[in-house]
Amino acid sequence: MPLLFLWFVLTSTSLVSALPCINTTLFTPNSTFDTNRRFILTSLPSNVTSHFGFYNGSIGQSLNIVYAVGMCLPGTEEEICKNCLLIASNTLLETCLKEKQGQSWVSNRTICMVRYSDTSFVGSLELEPHIEYLSLNSYKTNETEFVRVWNGLTQRMVQEASSSTDATWSGAKYYVADVAALPDSQTLYALMQCTPDLSPAQCNLCLTECLGNYRRCCLGQQGGSIIRFSCGIRAEVYPFSGAFTVMTARPLYQPPPSLTKTDSRKLSVGNIAAIVVSIAVVIIIIFLGLFARRYARRRKSYQEIDLDQSGITNVHSLQLDFKTIEAATDKFTWSNKLGQGGFGEVYKGTLVNGAEVAVKRLSKTSEQGTQEFKNEVVLVAKLQHRNLVRLLGFCLEGDEKILVYEFVPNKSLDYFLFDPTKKGQLDWSKRYNIIGGITRGILYLHQDSRLTIIHRDLKASNILLDADMNSKIADFGMARISEIDQSVANTKKIAGTFGYMPPEYVIHGQFSMKSDVYSFGVLVLEIICGKKNRSFYQANNTAENLVTYAWRLWRNGSPLEIVDSTIVGNCQTEEVIRCIHIALLCVQEDPKDRPNLSTIMLMLTNNSLVLPVPQPPGFLVPENSERDGFASSRFTMRSTSQTQSINDVTITCLDAR
Repeated sequence: MPLLFLWFVLTSTSLVSALPCINTTLFTPNSTFDTNRRFILTSLPSNVTSHFGFYNGSIGQSLNIVYAVGMCLPGTEEEICKNCLLIASNTLLETCLKEKQGQSWVSNRTICMVRYSDTSFVGSLELEPHIEYLSLNSYKTNETEFVRVWNGLTQRMVQEASSSTDATWSGAKYYVADVAALPDSQTLYALMQCTPDLSPAQCNLCLTECLGNYRRCCLGQQGGSIIRFSCGIRAEVYPFSGAFTVMTARPLYQPPPSLTKTDSRKLSVGNIAAIVVSIAVVIIIIFLGLFARRYARRRKSYQEIDLDQSGITNVHSLQLDFKTIEAATDKFTWSNKLGQGGFGEVYKGTLVNGAEVAVKRLSKTSEQGTQEFKNEVVLVAKLQHRNLVRLLGFCLEGDEKILVYEFVPNKSLDYFLFDPTKKGQLDWSKRYNIIGGITRGILYLHQDSRLTIIHRDLKASNILLDADMNSKIADFGMARISEIDQSVANTKKIAGTFGYMPPEYVIHGQFSMKSDVYSFGVLVLEIICGKKNRSFYQANNTAENLVTYAWRLWRNGSPLEIVDSTIVGNCQTEEVIRCIHIALLCVQEDPKDRPNLSTIMLMLTNNSLVLPVPQPPGFLVPENSERDGFASSRFTMRSTSQTQSINDVTITCLDAR
């Protein structure tokens, strides 16, 4: 049964609704679960506003893990969003004193939602329980006309909301606000929103259920709301929550009057025949069009890519002709060459409008390059984030497969980090900022974008630096799209960069978001140390990878010995030690022990959060390894059941870059 609330004065007071605090499981006040709950709820306002209006994350381990989500209306000003989320979070903290689940919707100057639980609910549709709010003042008008307008507006909105997406802002997904003209010069205002983690079908079903509840409880009243865990609707005869400032009422489509018997007799046999012939012609044209399209697809060569299947409606607007790119790079002159990767060369170019770009020209002979090109166009065109390199265009003509990116002036992280003279330009504050930017970028890929994306090739050379040394993740050719509920995937073809790949990926071909977490941990250690993981040696020339060395220093209580000598005298030691701690948590052997990116972000941004004790990493190098045997020595992988080993000399079989 729904809970029914009487909503008297909405224009002067806030509506704060907490869905029943589900008491199926309880926690002890001031316990670790309670501490985690308070921390993640109080951090939601800043996390939501920094993630474009929608954020979901978790904190803690095992029985003390807390999942939370926060959401504001698209376009809400940052401070208004923060204040709304603060009210919602405080409501839950003050209302749900022992319950491990709860949700709060707030309607004031805007509408926002906060939810927490001890179990993951991302992508789950939950139709019950629900709350019904209504106004007691009846709307005095022709009831038949009111119902007609209400039905027409809300049915249209359900279709729009359950199919609306925005590639640049996940918070604008499944949201719509609209108005319609009522009799007596009045206006009906309505708003609908689903959580962006739902599928279109789930959003449609959730909103449809809400409409059914509204008809039973609130139709004929001045207004009302229906609230669920997964969606909510509200309709009023006045604007609310700042969602209608730029809207004007539009009359709904008026259905044509039904034909009378007299009118129906006017349809002559000739008219009926004309209608039948017209329908037949249309059907024939449709079949001919489908046949022609199918035939054209069959004639496409293996090098052509059907970008229409990518789900990007505007991908062709990004297409550039080869002559334009050739002119921008001065015919790919050597002086404009920025570098060369595993699948092609990168040039600096200047478009006719003066914009500087980076042009990635894929190898003509590499079949892998064709697949990489397809991946990057499809993926990068869908992704927009300040810590991801931005795709500006592409070219696909004959054998040419070219990607055009924004130009990032300071090249890549490895250009500075591993150069004995240039690394001095990266002081600790810059390195710490770079770590934070990488974290935000990967978090967006894993959790906040429209897709769940595993990069699979995170490394220093794929981290670009802009003019202010802010980090931007690049090179999505290896990336894989993962279903929301898919935790682990398998591949027969191991691709990536050795030294950054986790044990379960190298040995068993299993990759997941925790694979990127492992690579991130290695990358953080490299940023702190200023040396590459694979080419790292101790001062006595003993062969030892960086991960092993960091672990042994941590175990011996001297983690700061790993810090780059160029920054060791001028860095925040507590921040450095905390970053080393986080990195070691990321490179633990068992993927289940590694934190997810939302937890890593909390670890980096809140120094009061107690971090768990790291377990030994995989691929531990034996302490008696010889320097000249490093490239072919056998790495040992810790395992509770057996000890496995791989020979580094087999790297050529892994398609590593």
